[in-house]
Amino acid sequence: MVKYVADKTGRFSQRPHYKPDELDRECESIIATFLKGRHGKAEFPVSTEDLTILIERDTESLDAYADLSGYGANVEGATIFQPGRKPRVLISDKLQLDEHRENRLRTTLAHEYGHVRFHAYLWEAEPPGPDLLRRNPNANMQVCYRDGMLDAAQTDWMEWQAGYVCGALLMPLSRVRAIVRAYCESHGLFGVIGQNDEHGRALIEILKSTFQVSGHAARIRLLKLGILGPASAGPSLFDKAR
Repeated sequence: MVKYVADKTGRFSQRPHYKPDELDRECESIIATFLKGRHGKAEFPVSTEDLTILIERDTESLDAYADLSGYGANVEGATIFQPGRKPRVLISDKLQLDEHRENRLRTTLAHEYGHVRFHAYLWEAEPPGPDLLRRNPNANMQVCYRDGMLDAAQTDWMEWQAGYVCGALLMPLSRVRAIVRAYCESHGLFGVIGQNDEHGRALIEILKSTFQVSGHAARIRLLKLGILGPASAGPSLFDKAR
């Protein structure tokens, strides 16, 4: 059961505090159930089409070609919360119109779904009043910047949670653990792996190709799971035997 703590940002009186393992379990269940319902089995990478359909299922609308330039530079997504109705999601047209940005598009779709699934109910419990909306017309929105999609500061709890959800949906924990376990066993590794050593770089590349994500997204996922660190925790089993 999710724990609630005081919201120091002042947006709500209380806000949900999810442990990473709670988000991992819930996200893996969401994406596996959805994929099995559509295709009879859960296979990865999740297609961009499936991510789009998942969002469309749980929102009032998805505008995948939105002009978000009016919200500032590097805004790539936004979720509009509507008490009494499902939320609306906006995705920057810049991501859709550039085929080289598909991984960023997928990241943004998964990130916005994090807001839809884990945050929309908060606006039902504490909708912004007319006075607040007059002072701040965007009080019912979460505007998402490129730099905070995956690794926002934990003080920005909504973005941090949506960023974690993004990684957990695209790279489910059980699948990542299976990949890492097989790699470590084949290379005689144990403990934390340095993110910049050859094995760290190799694992990033494996996740990148397996889940169709950017190298940055794969690195952040492995770091948040404690699989990668600033430096290796120790030698491999083969090094130890020498």
